[in-house]
Order: sequence, then C-alpha cells, then structure tokens
Amino acid sequence: QVQLVESGGGLVQTGGSLRLSCAASTSAFSIYAMGWYRQAPGKQRELVATITNRGTTNYADSVKGRFTISRDNAKNTVFLQMNSLKPEDTAVYYCNAHFAWSEDIISDYWGQGTQVTVSS
Repeated sequence: QVQLVESGGGLVQTGGSLRLSCAASTSAFSIYAMGWYRQAPGKQRELVATITNRGTTNYADSVKGRFTISRDNAKNTVFLQMNSLKPEDTAVYYCNAHFAWSEDIISDYWGQGTQVTVSS
C-alpha cells in the first residue's frame, strides 16, 4: 500500500502561482508513473498532468504552457508548478501513483486532495 500526501494548495489571485507537492510512502517511488488530477464542484475528475518513471510528461491542453510537472525520486515526491492561474483552475487537486505489474495487475493509488482556489 502506498500513501500519497499532497500539500501546497491554497487561495491565490488570478495570475498568481502555486506549487503543489505530493510525497509518497514507498521506496519504490521511481517505478511509478505519477499524475495530478483535479475535480471542480459538479464536474468529473480530469487529468491535469502526468510524468512517467522515465520523466516523460503529458499535459491537458487547458494547462499547457502554464503548469509544469516534475519529480524527485530521491525524495519520493512529485511536484506541480502552477503559473498564470485562472479562476477555472479552481478545484481539488489529487495526486496519483500508477504502475502496471502485468496486464491484469495494476497498482493505482490516490492522495486525499488539496484545494486550490483562484479568485478573480
């Protein structure tokens, strides 16, 4: 079992920045693909950004050029740097760890979420 603990959320004005962190309780952190997802009130959870165990990144179109995902395997931590924040970025942000041991055995873990609120 892997525990993920997010931090760094808060209230920021439009155009501001926040840096989210997600610390994982596993020494096998480096094998996991990590991701950030978000869920706004009344909406489904959506992908924000992912980073593979080799460092390949992927972003939702809505955050490209503004958000940057990175990881520090030595500290078992993944980050999400969010710049030029907009009110529509307001959501609960969740950290995810994913690893496919085989086609049938997949490990998928979620953090408890951290609130990000962008005021206009």
